[in-house]
Amino acid sequence: MLWIALHLPELCLQVFTRATAEAAPCALFDDARRPCIVAADTRARALGLHPGETLAAARAIAPGVVFRAREVALEQATLDEVAAACSRFTPSLTLAAPDTVLLEVSTSLRLFGGREALVRALGDTLADLGLVIRSAVAPTPLAAHWFALSATTAPVGPGWQDALDALPLGVLGIGTDVSAATLELLTELGLQRLAQVRRLPREGLARRQARAVLDALSRARGEAPDPRRWREPPARFASTLALPVATTNTEPLLFAMSRLVAGLVAWLAARHAGIDRFALELVHEDHSVTSLVIISGEPSREISRLMLLARERLSALTLPAPVEGLHLAADAPVLRPGRTPDLFGDPAGIRENAVLLLDRLRARLGPQAVRRIAPWPDHRPERASRMLPVGAPAGEHATTSTPRPAWLLERPHALAVIDQLELVAGPERIETGWWDGADMARDYYVARTPDAALWWVFRERNQGSWYLHGHFG
Repeated sequence: MLWIALHLPELCLQVFTRATAEAAPCALFDDARRPCIVAADTRARALGLHPGETLAAARAIAPGVVFRAREVALEQATLDEVAAACSRFTPSLTLAAPDTVLLEVSTSLRLFGGREALVRALGDTLADLGLVIRSAVAPTPLAAHWFALSATTAPVGPGWQDALDALPLGVLGIGTDVSAATLELLTELGLQRLAQVRRLPREGLARRQARAVLDALSRARGEAPDPRRWREPPARFASTLALPVATTNTEPLLFAMSRLVAGLVAWLAARHAGIDRFALELVHEDHSVTSLVIISGEPSREISRLMLLARERLSALTLPAPVEGLHLAADAPVLRPGRTPDLFGDPAGIRENAVLLLDRLRARLGPQAVRRIAPWPDHRPERASRMLPVGAPAGEHATTSTPRPAWLLERPHALAVIDQLELVAGPERIETGWWDGADMARDYYVARTPDAALWWVFRERNQGSWYLHGHFG
C-alpha cells in the first residue's frame, strides 16, 4: 500500500485568508470571557502578535491586523471540502482530524502518471481552493501523517523506517491513543526521538501503562494492521467561505467564489458529472441573505464557464449591504460521458457556444428576459405558439398532419396569382375558433415556387382567396 498525507498546517487561518488574493495580516481569538489570541499568520507575528496575548492588547499592538473569532465548525467543513476534492484521485481516503486527509493511492498511480505527478495534481487541486498543504508519502497511514506534520521528506523505498526513527517524540501523540501523561513520562526519561523510544524494553513500557506507545510504533512501521474507515463521498456539494473583511465590491466576491467553484468542479470530476444549476447565498453583515441561482443551459464542470455565468449574474446585482460570507450548494449532478472527436469538425462545440450565449444573457438580463417560442395546444397557426423563458417546460401542443414552418409572417399576405405554384402537400383543413370569436375556415398547403422555395399558403374556404402565411427554411 502507498499513502499520501495532506496536512493543512494553518487551516484555522486559511479558512479566512483563502477567500482573498491580498489578505491583510490575520489573527484569531478564542471565545473565552477575556478573549486571547490562539493563532496568527506570519505577517501578524512579525508585528509582534503571539498566541496567548489578550485580544485587547493585540489590538493595541497591531491595529492593522484583521482579528476574527476562530470557527472550528468552518475548519471541519473545509477539511470535508478538501476530502471531496481529493476523491477524484482515489475513493480510498479518510480524515485525520483536525487538519489532515489521508489517501491510499496504490491503485491510482498509473492512472495519474506516477507518484510525483499525483502529488503535484493534488497540490494543484488544493491550490485552486486557496489552501496551502504539506504532503508526505509513506507505506503506512500513520507514518505518512507523522512525516507531513513534521515536514519530513522520507524515501518511499528502503530507508523509510530510518526516517521514521528520526522523528521527534511529540508525533506519538498524533493520531494515536498515546496520552499526554505518557508523553510527559517519556520526556522526563530524556527521550527525544522515536528511535530512542523503540530501544526501550517493551516489558517496561507495558508495566508503565504505555502499551499505546508500542501499538502506535507497530502501526507506523507496518508491523501491525492499521485499518481505516473510508470516507463516503457526499451526495450533495455544499461549501462556505468567510471573507476576512466585508465588501460590496464584485471583484473580491468573484475571487472568493472562484474558490468555491473550484471545489464544486473537483467534486463533479470525481463523479464524471456536470451541473446545470447551483445555488449561491451571499451573507451580509446584518445577517440577511441574498440568494441567487446560477443556471447553465447544459451540464458543465468547466470552471471558466461557471465563473463566467457567475460574473454576469453578480454584475447585474445591487447588494443591499456588505457581504461577509458566501455559501455555495449543488445537488443532482448529471453524468457527462467523454466526447469522441468528430471527423467533420465539432458540431457539439458550436451548440455549446450557442447555449453559453443564452446562459450569459439569462445571467445578465434575468431568466424572464430571454424567451423562446414554445408550442401551444391550439390548431390556429397564430395561436399555436407562445413565448416562454428559456428552460421552462414547453407543455402540450396540438398535433398536425402536415409540416408547418417555424416562422410565420406577421400578417398573411394576399396572393393575386397562384398559377405558378405547385401544391406539394395538403390540404390541412383548420376549421375552429367559433367559441371565442376568432373562428377560421382555411385549407393549408405546402407550395413550391418556380425557384424551388417552399411556401406555406392557405385558401379561405368562405371567400376562396389565397394567402401566403410562412416560408420553410
